[in-house]
Amino acid sequence: MRRPLVAGNWKMHGSRAGVAELIMGLRELALPADVEVAVFPPYVYLAKVVEELGRVAVGVGAQDCAIEPQQGALTGEIAACQLQDVGCSMVLVGHSERRLLLGESDDWVVRKFAAAQACSLTPVLCVGETLEQREAGKTLEVVGRQLAGVVDALGVEVFARAVVAYEPVWAIGTGLTASPEQAQEVHAAIRAQLADKSAEVASGVRILYGGSVKAANAAELFGMPDIDGGLVGGASLNADEFGAICRAAGN
Repeated sequence: MRRPLVAGNWKMHGSRAGVAELIMGLRELALPADVEVAVFPPYVYLAKVVEELGRVAVGVGAQDCAIEPQQGALTGEIAACQLQDVGCSMVLVGHSERRLLLGESDDWVVRKFAAAQACSLTPVLCVGETLEQREAGKTLEVVGRQLAGVVDALGVEVFARAVVAYEPVWAIGTGLTASPEQAQEVHAAIRAQLADKSAEVASGVRILYGGSVKAANAAELFGMPDIDGGLVGGASLNADEFGAICRAAGN
């Protein structure tokens, strides 16, 4: 039985006062015990969030890591070992905003995935297609290529210690959401691709849906057989809304 996971990606949002208020709201939530909950703040607030959420069942992850796992001469980057040292348990790799806006290649995503696992962090591999790619009927081809980049380089076994997040790029921050049926089709294809290499790994890996997840649509999305929770963007900046999404995963 896969334990649902709801992860909140705060992206490049937050101030000292705003983060303190959000932490206070998260600490007051009644979260379902059968759902794993995590938040991914900007780097500069990681230590504060780890410290302040240490007494509640909310994990903390980072939004990215360097391609090298250990400390070194790489100005402006943060090593996976440093994230682990500050208290992170997870890290996003390959988010579409980094792929599209910052030019991250599949090869770089593979290196970051490997760096995370080398430092005992759980990588959350983000995959997804643009609107143009979906309209051209290339959704499964694009997602399959992004997933295969890691499988071919590192082996399917690495997904026994990882999470996959399907985020259609056209639904991120747009208010548009893939229908439960559209999302389930892609999630099922991801699981089938992994099952071609290892049925055991495929049955255990958690696959999250991301793309304008809200309390209003969460229960229907999470009701699909291959959707194991959500990677939540804007809605994770509101503690009450985020809590409602977590409760939907528990139902």
